Amino acid sequence: MTPGKKFRDAIKNNSPLIIPGAINAYSAKLAERADHKAIYLSGSGVAAASYGLPDLGVTSLEDVVIDAKRITDATNLPLLVDIDTGWGDGTNISNSIKQMIEAGAAGVHFEDQLSSEKKCGHLGGKVLVPTSNFEKILNTARLASDVLHVPTVIMARTDANAAKLLTSDIDERDKPFLTGERTTEGFFRITGGLDCAIARGIAYAKYADLIWCETDKPDLDEAKRFADAIKKVY
Repeated sequence: MTPGKKFRDAIKNNSPLIIPGAINAYSAKLAERADHKAIYLSGSGVAAASYGLPDLGVTSLEDVVIDAKRITDATNLPLLVDIDTGWGDGTNISNSIKQMIEAGAAGVHFEDQLSSEKKCGHLGGKVLVPTSNFEKILNTARLASDVLHVPTVIMARTDANAAKLLTSDIDERDKPFLTGERTTEGFFRITGGLDCAIARGIAYAKYADLIWCETDKPDLDEAKRFADAIKKVY
């Protein structure tokens, strides 16, 4: 059974599926011994372990691939890997997916931030790319996985709930959230918020298996509102 198929079965058969974070083979092995069904390798974990820094886009594809391979070699758990914003254009994204699959990853998650302004989930100053740009990233990832005949689980994360900046006003779906102001760097100011995250989640659901709304604190009412809005359409 491929890692992707094993991960899909774990999602289907466990509600909720609790996925602890692991940054090395040792912590992954502890999760396996505790009878968890899957594990997560986060970008912030790699940044902290490798550089002693918060996740400000400092991690590289090579960093994450090395850590992912160490974890999958040590355990039989499906691994969900933080693939950041994709590390570049369509060719880079395809290469990222290929290397993650070769490292044994069962699933990957992308986020809709501008790569050069990437911030960890709980840091301010996030800059989003247009909805259509992120759709292309997800579609490219899906194609790359399909070409390799691997059922990789693709998770789409939106940081729109807390983001206040956008690179471009080109996408009509983003315009309801524009404030009409721009920064000195040329970014467009947006309201952000849960409605913005919901709009993006619905758009991304065409291409992703799982949708993640990044929040600054756990809030079940907020989570339910987000999930209900996505499931009303999908």
